[in-house]
Amino acid sequence: MANLIKTKRGLDIEISGKAKDAVGSAMPSEVIAMVPDHYHGVIPKVMVKPGDKVKAGTPVFHDKTFENMNFASPVSGEIIAVNRGDRRKVLSITIAREDKIEYEKFDVKPADQLSGEEVKTLLLQAGLWPYIKQRPYDVIANPNHAPKAIFISSFDSAPLAPNNEFVMRGQFDDFQAGINALSKLTEGKIHLGIRAGSKSTDFRMVHGVEITEYQGAHPIGNVGVQINHIDPVNKGEVVWIIGAQDVLFLGRFFNKGIVDLSRLVALTGPEVVETQYYRTLPGASIEPIVRGNVQTGIPLRYISGNVLSGLQIAADGAIDPYATQITVLDEGSETHELVGWAMPRFDRFSNTNLYFSKILKNPLVEKAFGKVNFKWDSRLMGGRRGIIMSNEYDKVLPMDILPEFLIKAMMAQNIDKMENLGAYEVAPEDFALCEFVDTSKLPLQAIVREALDYMKSEVE
Repeated sequence: MANLIKTKRGLDIEISGKAKDAVGSAMPSEVIAMVPDHYHGVIPKVMVKPGDKVKAGTPVFHDKTFENMNFASPVSGEIIAVNRGDRRKVLSITIAREDKIEYEKFDVKPADQLSGEEVKTLLLQAGLWPYIKQRPYDVIANPNHAPKAIFISSFDSAPLAPNNEFVMRGQFDDFQAGINALSKLTEGKIHLGIRAGSKSTDFRMVHGVEITEYQGAHPIGNVGVQINHIDPVNKGEVVWIIGAQDVLFLGRFFNKGIVDLSRLVALTGPEVVETQYYRTLPGASIEPIVRGNVQTGIPLRYISGNVLSGLQIAADGAIDPYATQITVLDEGSETHELVGWAMPRFDRFSNTNLYFSKILKNPLVEKAFGKVNFKWDSRLMGGRRGIIMSNEYDKVLPMDILPEFLIKAMMAQNIDKMENLGAYEVAPEDFALCEFVDTSKLPLQAIVREALDYMKSEVE
């Protein structure tokens, strides 16, 4: 029987527009944009030039720090441009996609028949290594450092997150092959987190993993929370993490010998007309997916990812390689309210008792009238001010750390205190909910990201 971990801290934000379990059709994106900034900390060395022909799996650039770490094209086609900015920084490499994708063929065997070093070499060569991240620092895993464990969360608890049980239905042969490959990369355990109460048995049938069930509100689906409860990261230790859907990429590679990065992405949010799933690729434009399927007449915000930790993109922007959903919100720039925060409203979510809408979240009311999802926009609803020690963060972050003190240490760039307060196992996404409830309106995720980068530069 799997272990069960329950948390009382956290917060589920009710937003309308969750994707229904259906797959829609959309024209494929004609242009794919590979953006090096999507891979945090990578210094790209471009390996192609305009006019070159590539296949899916052809290296497009590699990391200057680890020259054997390739970043491969997800499609076949022709390189249109290598776009550069100030100081010749590589902003993106754009590829004109062919109608039918041709794949590079790799000579692979099932992972069971390979050594760990052979598996690692193949993943680096094929451009699949960037999907494996590490704690500390929340960056692409250093292939030279062996992890003490690998963590995978089979579910996402973020607002409007996709249903992985639906997305991965019929693909568990590839998932198991991916697990087999990962098992060659560590002598420790592979931890698979499952939401408690899930009726699906597919994840429970996976071999070679230690299953733990989790019960609680968001961010219980965050790998950082799961690491903190099971195997915290101490100084000198490394833990690797990979998304459940990203494991499929590894499995397809060892099953078929090709780099197939296609995935189902959920189109979500209150401003979407028909919320459902679409098959797409990393770097594809969202324009064919959202065209004619969002509200008109108001400014919209498009997010690659969820509303708490996703990346804001343009209406024709590219999906980042780690995103599993697209969220569309009202920008809110044309909404004007007189003393809005003081109005006794029923149509706005409140984590406190500030609004009357709190009454609607009473369990008895929900049982009688059903669950209420609120319509949101992207307004900050307040100004930034000095940090307030109010235990707000503790109420929504179910980790055995002191988040307010850790944030202060990060702002002061005090490495000793950051180490003692648990900085090695956190990522910006773990503080996204803290940022949401913060009355000081501090950009906590940006603070954490900057502090982890500084810490990495000083410690390593």
